[in-house]
Amino acid sequence: MTVRIGVVSVSDRASTGVYEDKGAPAIHQFLSGCITSPIEYVDCLIPDDQDTISATLIDLIDVQNCSLVVTTGGTGPSPRDVTPEAVHAVCSKMLPGFGEAMRAVSIGLIPTAILSRQTAGIRGAALISALPGKPTAIAECLTAVIAAIPDCLSVIGAPAIELVSSIGTYRPH
Repeated sequence: MTVRIGVVSVSDRASTGVYEDKGAPAIHQFLSGCITSPIEYVDCLIPDDQDTISATLIDLIDVQNCSLVVTTGGTGPSPRDVTPEAVHAVCSKMLPGFGEAMRAVSIGLIPTAILSRQTAGIRGAALISALPGKPTAIAECLTAVIAAIPDCLSVIGAPAIELVSSIGTYRPH
């Protein structure tokens, strides 16, 4: 069975063409390198607007049947960074361990990672994970949580995904 994965890049400037989005390609590269199940990506590039982010998440899960949605961007402390609030607004359960694991990895590499507000939550039979916008941080954060994603999806009734057998030692390329 093909797994539908929503990838949401949240950026005012990238969504208006000021610069190229590098978040979605980084997510694709990482996930394609460690998920062996067939994948179909549904990509969205949207501005930093809480209502737009929430509506996009709802559409990806409730309409487009994505069982995993990964966002990038909008997790910092600036006034325009509202991705965590949008995720909270559409989820029935939050999974604080995801954010804790991602920050634990990041803070060992860059002291300002403590300012990032990565998070994850459940909507229906889908997992949403909100990552920072920097491509290197995307790989670091996904490395911290990827091994838990298949089990989480299984527990919530989402389609199964399979990972490469060396996931415990997987490092993005």
